[in-house]
Amino acid sequence: MRIKTLVAAMAAVASLAPIAAQAQAAAENPWMVRVRAVDLLFQNGQSGGNGSVQSLNIKAQNQWIPEFDVSYFFTKNIAAELVLTYPQQVNITAGSGNTNVGKITALPPSLLAQYHFTDLGAFKPYVGLGVNYTIFGNRQNFPALGNSVTVNQSSLGVVGQIGMDYMFDKNWGMNLDLKYATMSTEVKTVAGGTNLGTLTLNPWMPAVGVTYKF
Repeated sequence: MRIKTLVAAMAAVASLAPIAAQAQAAAENPWMVRVRAVDLLFQNGQSGGNGSVQSLNIKAQNQWIPEFDVSYFFTKNIAAELVLTYPQQVNITAGSGNTNVGKITALPPSLLAQYHFTDLGAFKPYVGLGVNYTIFGNRQNFPALGNSVTVNQSSLGVVGQIGMDYMFDKNWGMNLDLKYATMSTEVKTVAGGTNLGTLTLNPWMPAVGVTYKF
C-alpha cells in the first residue's frame, strides 16, 4: 500500500515538473544591460548638390565612442535592444590632406528587434534589425569654412546587427557586436540654403563590451 502511495506521489510530482519548469522560466528576469567600446567607422560617400561636397572631399573622421544598451527579453529568444550614448563630437575634414574644418555633435540612438540563439551553452549569438535616429548638433561649427555651411538636424535610417555574448556565469559575460547603420546628411550654405551635396556616413560599428544579465 505504501509502495503504491509512493509511486502515485512520484507520478504526481513528475506530472507537475513541466509546469514548474515553465514557472521558473517565466520568473527569469527579462532585463540585460551591456557597456561597449565602439569603433565608429564612417564610409563617407559624397554625392549630389552642386558638387562641392565631392570636390572639397568632406568627410567625418573615425573615432572610438562609449555605448550603453538595455535589452528586454519577451521570450528566451526574442528581445528588444535600445542602444544609447551621449552626444559625440565628430571631426569634419576636407581636402586631400583631410584638414580639420570643424566639429559637429551626433547623438545616434538605435532600437532593434533581436533573435537570440540559446541552445549553445555559454555561447549565445544573436542577430538584430531596427532603426537608427541620429540627431546632429553644433550644425554650423565649421570655422575653417567661415561657418558658412550647415547640415541637417537629423538622419533616420536602418540598422542591422550581429553579435554574441559569452556568459561566464548566469549574470556576467563578454560581448562582441557589429552593427551597420544607414546615415546621411545634406550640407548646405547658411545663406540661401544652397545644397552643396550629401555626405553619406553609413558607419560600420564593431564593438567589444561587458554583459550583465539580471
